[in-house]
Amino acid sequence: MRLKNKAVVVTGASSTLGRVICDVFSREGARVLAVAMGRKRLDELAAYAAQHGGEIVPFVGDMTNKEHIVAMVDEAVRLFGRVDVLLNNAGIMDDYSPVGEFDDETFEKIMILNLGAPAYAMRRVIKEFEHQGGGVIINIASVAGLFGCRAGAAYTASKHGLIGLTKNTAYMYANKNIRCNAICPGSISKEFESQEFLDRLNESGKAIAEKGMSLVERPGESEEIADVAVYLASDSSSYINGQALVVDGGWTCY
Repeated sequence: MRLKNKAVVVTGASSTLGRVICDVFSREGARVLAVAMGRKRLDELAAYAAQHGGEIVPFVGDMTNKEHIVAMVDEAVRLFGRVDVLLNNAGIMDDYSPVGEFDDETFEKIMILNLGAPAYAMRRVIKEFEHQGGGVIINIASVAGLFGCRAGAAYTASKHGLIGLTKNTAYMYANKNIRCNAICPGSISKEFESQEFLDRLNESGKAIAEKGMSLVERPGESEEIADVAVYLASDSSSYINGQALVVDGGWTCY
């Protein structure tokens, strides 16, 4: 068990990737505080983990609410006595609108959830890491944070910002035994998107952004991302810091 007895906070835990990350971390011996807005899926996660000898504790929280962000770290410390790993997975895709066409509400929502929430969570957990002598932060970014047109303007900007935040944090706190890395998935299999989401897509922007999708050999699976996260959370990656690890099956090599 690579994460035995490590205390982990995972946001966005009710998404496909979030659920798999919580499950894999639990099976690797971690004690997981799973954070999401919906209670039902969290309870299902916790029950499944308990049946297989793991520990996942649900925490209902909204990552656009700063008070909830502080509360989730406080709860992890209360339950586990410490926090060893923060994994920022909560995020939202945009509608593929370019900069001349996005609407204010969508832009602000994406920036708050994709960039603001991880920043505030990192600010809070850093205090615990400094107190206990170290810790690990893993941010789920995207290849959209490294390249210019895998999504619309808002999502692309938010993920570029998250990678910048990752690198700044890594270097600023390296001397305190705190590591911070990002994972940049490519095309990943996920649950079917809602009709509401599909109906509001900017079709012209989507057509431009998806020109390169034909180059994807196959979509990745959430388990393949989770395995990388386990590695980054473990002591096996002790000299990996400030990196944006691309996990895309070679898509961006072309």
